[in-house]
Amino acid sequence: MDIIRKYHDVITSWISEPDNGISDAFNKGIKLATGEYINFQGDGDGFVDETSLEKVVNEIGNRRPLLVSAKIRRIDEDGKTLYTSKQTNKFSKKSLLFKMSLPHQGLFVHRDFFNQYGLFDINNTYCMDYEHLLRAYKVFPDVLLVSEVIANWRADGLGNGKTKEILVEYHKIKLANKVASLPVLFFIKYLNLFKYYIKALLYGNK
Repeated sequence: MDIIRKYHDVITSWISEPDNGISDAFNKGIKLATGEYINFQGDGDGFVDETSLEKVVNEIGNRRPLLVSAKIRRIDEDGKTLYTSKQTNKFSKKSLLFKMSLPHQGLFVHRDFFNQYGLFDINNTYCMDYEHLLRAYKVFPDVLLVSEVIANWRADGLGNGKTKEILVEYHKIKLANKVASLPVLFFIKYLNLFKYYIKALLYGNK
């Protein structure tokens, strides 16, 4: 609150009140937003530098894609880079069957996407952004890819150490949105869990 008040002259509006989780907080932001594209940064996340938004806007140009995805950097609490997101020449929606392949720190969603698919579901604890995208899976829009790293994603958020819980929520979301046949979805579920347990055995990951 002290930081917000310190920069009140450059903050258009802010809310500090109880909510029903991250989805609810995101939804409040959407209702306040007036721009054409909406991006979400969590506590500990943030743009790499003051040119990040300019790079994204320049890449968009006169186009108006529903989804724009730039690269992000995963960092630890000391700011050390753990990895940088990879990117292909063209986004494949099939990658969403396995994981959230469009992290929200680097994702810019056109207002029309929210108009078409609604707000975030407050019943999701970890993967509200994932579920929101999967609503559009069957007619998934083209994604404009930005090769620049524009945001940091710090590894200490709500989902840190909750990989198994996230995988369970992934499966629930995919079932609800019927993104593939049941045999395929259950195969992916157990494949992901198998990888999780192997990594936990080898590296002690949670």
